[in-house]
Amino acid sequence: MDIRLWGVPLLPSKSHEGTDHVLTKFLKARNYKVGEAFEMLQETLWWRRQHRVDETAGEAALGPDELASWTMYVRSVDREGRPLCYHVYGALEDREAYKRALGTKERVEEFKSWALQFMERVARRLSFKDGGVDSVVQITDLKNMRSRSVKEVRGVLRTTFLMVQDHYPELVHRHIILNVPHWYHTFHLLLLRLLHQSDKSKFILARPAKVTKTLLKFINPEDLPVEYGGLLRENDEEFSNLDKVSEVLVGGNTTKSIRIPIAEAGPTVVWDLMVVGWDVSYKEEFVPEDEGSYRVMLNQSKKLRESVRNSYYINEPGELVITVRNPAFKKKRVLYRTKFKPTVPMYVFFKS
Repeated sequence: MDIRLWGVPLLPSKSHEGTDHVLTKFLKARNYKVGEAFEMLQETLWWRRQHRVDETAGEAALGPDELASWTMYVRSVDREGRPLCYHVYGALEDREAYKRALGTKERVEEFKSWALQFMERVARRLSFKDGGVDSVVQITDLKNMRSRSVKEVRGVLRTTFLMVQDHYPELVHRHIILNVPHWYHTFHLLLLRLLHQSDKSKFILARPAKVTKTLLKFINPEDLPVEYGGLLRENDEEFSNLDKVSEVLVGGNTTKSIRIPIAEAGPTVVWDLMVVGWDVSYKEEFVPEDEGSYRVMLNQSKKLRESVRNSYYINEPGELVITVRNPAFKKKRVLYRTKFKPTVPMYVFFKS
């Protein structure tokens, strides 16, 4: 007999290092009351059999077309190495996307089935061993959620949150809800009545103006996607999360310059820039070391509304100067990183 949960055998006779780690999650979810934890485990195993979880985990995604992969995906990790599981529902405001995903009761149930499959696949990627990463951070983005799909999305959210609580105990370290609309607050108060006390404390709500600031409390800027104010880009050929990010503070109603010295000609310098809270203006220029040379204005002063990337080929020593002006009363955090890469001069391509 072989009873498994998330790929880990539960019987001690199998001598698997993950067994104790998985069983401890059920104990912790029930405040270490053995009887209640055992009952919860039994209910979970029965629920998994009813929903054929083990059989469907290896099948192709059930979601409506490719829409499921747009709304639920794993990308990067938090500061402790936990996978970040994004649930992004704004795409459902498109009329055609809504019809494909939530247009009928059957579609809604299919969408819920994809949410179950997604959670199961995430669980099987975790490491149930000493020192392993055995939980995730779930990020739910409600940006652009208006009237059309609110009712159905509320049902999906309720099903997902209760499923995680009842059958994936302690696998979600934290729930972060982004771009919280007004309707969600009432929904959340009702949801909290259904959750255990330990699960209630895992929720963090962020209004649109606080999204980046909230996420940076738990995620390094190099691991936070640019669409959320970070520096992580899809298929980035310039930077990786190993490239160091520097930080400077710009006081209220002040201007500060970031100076990157460049000792010799030849390379191309590439840089990323973001400001927590935005609402600043910036300009970029190259200042040559030779006083007889001209300054090169790379970017005239303009508002910074998102993470920016720029580059410049260095043809003489000098320094890259990024000037940030903060007109607000509160100080701002400026995050940036630079990289030098060798550049092949264009005349090489025209040699005979």
